[in-house]
Amino acid sequence: MDTRDAVSAFLRSRRDKITPEQAGLPTYGQRRVPGLRRGEVAALAGVSVEYYTRLERGNLKGVSDSVLDALAHALRLDDTERTYLYDLARAAGPAPGARARQRTVRPTVRPSVARIVEGMPELPAYVMNNRLDTLAANPLGRALYSEMFADPTCGANVARFAFLNPAARRFYTDWERMARFAVGALRVEAGRSPYDRELSNLIGELSTLSDTFRVMWGSHDVHVFRESTKRLNHPLVGDLELDQETMSLPDESGLSVVVYSAPPETAAEDHLKLLASWSATTGLVT
Repeated sequence: MDTRDAVSAFLRSRRDKITPEQAGLPTYGQRRVPGLRRGEVAALAGVSVEYYTRLERGNLKGVSDSVLDALAHALRLDDTERTYLYDLARAAGPAPGARARQRTVRPTVRPSVARIVEGMPELPAYVMNNRLDTLAANPLGRALYSEMFADPTCGANVARFAFLNPAARRFYTDWERMARFAVGALRVEAGRSPYDRELSNLIGELSTLSDTFRVMWGSHDVHVFRESTKRLNHPLVGDLELDQETMSLPDESGLSVVVYSAPPETAAEDHLKLLASWSATTGLVT
């Protein structure tokens, strides 16, 4: 990823989203920009127009934390956007070669983590990295995402499944919301690891094969998977409304354990039990 281009496009996209009224600024006459002008952002951040122009051209090298904080406040960035901005600033520091060498070790799923996932037979669970690759899953997790695991072109990657497999638009009841979340998560990782070749290849592949992904990627929105409600339409058991928890492992691996559950005494709980029974008796997704 070209970090200068990413910085420039991100700052412009955030500036375009804020109206003068939202920023508490007076407006005079007709405006030719959808959001704030550069000078208005500079004034809100307490820096010169020339300095802010340099930042918006993609040059974050040597920018202090206080300036980044002021910029985040002026642009009304949320916590995820603020972290992304800091990641972009850090990427502007060390030489690309040094950064690239730091990313040569690929995290693997520790046996203890695999046992935890396998030890939840009544809950779909899997381990995912920051590129949205599914590295391990228990039988019910594989049964829930049976269409993704059955498609060799997906490589067990959630983003590939969402954008390249037509079944995903039926599987995810809120497909567009899910797709935007996936793109936002990849955007966060691109800011954190701009020299990750596998990530760059994935983004390039999806941009080439999916017009929708390319448009969403151009929005420069960011997202972090945490808790949420997932509405799914499984080909075997039908509609499921599940609670999703995403728990990052407390190390430097960048891996997360994703677990789905259904509230007790609901149709979703009954459907999960049916899916678990089916996966146990058929053996097709173990």
